[in-house]
Amino acid sequence: MSTETYAHISNLVIPTATVIYAIAMMSHAMEWAMGRAVVVAEQTADVLVAAGGGADVVPAGGSGASGAEASDGAEGRTRSARVEAASRIGVMLTWLAFALHLTGVVTRGLAAGRVPWGNMYEFSITASLAVAAVYLLFVHRYKLQWLGLGVTLVVAAVLGLATLALYTPAGPLVPALHSYWLVIHVSAAAISGGAFTVGGLISALYLVKARAERRVLAGGTMSASLKRLPSAEAMDGTAYKVLAFAFPLWTFGVLVAGPIWAEYAWGRYWGWDPKEVWSLVTWVVYAAYLHARATAGWRGRRAATIAIVGWFVFIFNFVGVNLLVSGLHSYAGV
Repeated sequence: MSTETYAHISNLVIPTATVIYAIAMMSHAMEWAMGRAVVVAEQTADVLVAAGGGADVVPAGGSGASGAEASDGAEGRTRSARVEAASRIGVMLTWLAFALHLTGVVTRGLAAGRVPWGNMYEFSITASLAVAAVYLLFVHRYKLQWLGLGVTLVVAAVLGLATLALYTPAGPLVPALHSYWLVIHVSAAAISGGAFTVGGLISALYLVKARAERRVLAGGTMSASLKRLPSAEAMDGTAYKVLAFAFPLWTFGVLVAGPIWAEYAWGRYWGWDPKEVWSLVTWVVYAAYLHARATAGWRGRRAATIAIVGWFVFIFNFVGVNLLVSGLHSYAGV
């Protein structure tokens, strides 16, 4: 096929993937909404059991509290089945969108005759692909279906912004980017950025869940939707595993491969370019996160706060530095 055909395919499937991610997001939103109804139904059943605890047993379908309990229990099971169905549909739609997304990235590379991350548009579609890939890699191992709403929201938003505001026709690279270090450096940054995003979303939900658990211990109640999340302790551990996976990739791709490529392209390993500085700041924040957990025993809220700060620093490095600050890394434009 010609480069024009590859470009046409990419320009077709990337918006299609965006729409399917958005539909998956709506499916996960329905999952959360129906999950609330399930918990409310269970609470109603508990009240009925308590109220009818001393009454004579009445067969299901008859009159009295037992019939109401059986009806409510059946309705709760039906709603629970619908919640699981919505969750599975959301994950399956995410897989479908991911396949189209991957096709769009690959065909963009074939259209350009190079790796597809030579400008802001291409890095956006590649980095968002990495977010979806990291989520799908961990979704079954760590049962992260509950994170589907946040992941599909982020990926659909990034792809939509890339398509509407950042699109650049496929073209050749500037001379400084002609190096195999481009593949190593940017791919490692994209994958680790995807993991930073997933870890940041988990950490944000951890703070919400931990606060709700503290309120319950103080005699309060927890919202129905939050009851469906894993325990705060489990979420804290999952965030740590995801970020521990990302940190070595960022270290190698940005602080090892990046300087080597800089020496090849500009004749120096480090020059305190804004992109280099903020990449280092990102590394320092996540190094502090892992160091604090390993040596100071930081867990929970303090560790989650550092993880969220690290994600915001990464986003500024990815978006703010590229769009707001001039430097040697600005040659690719948007």
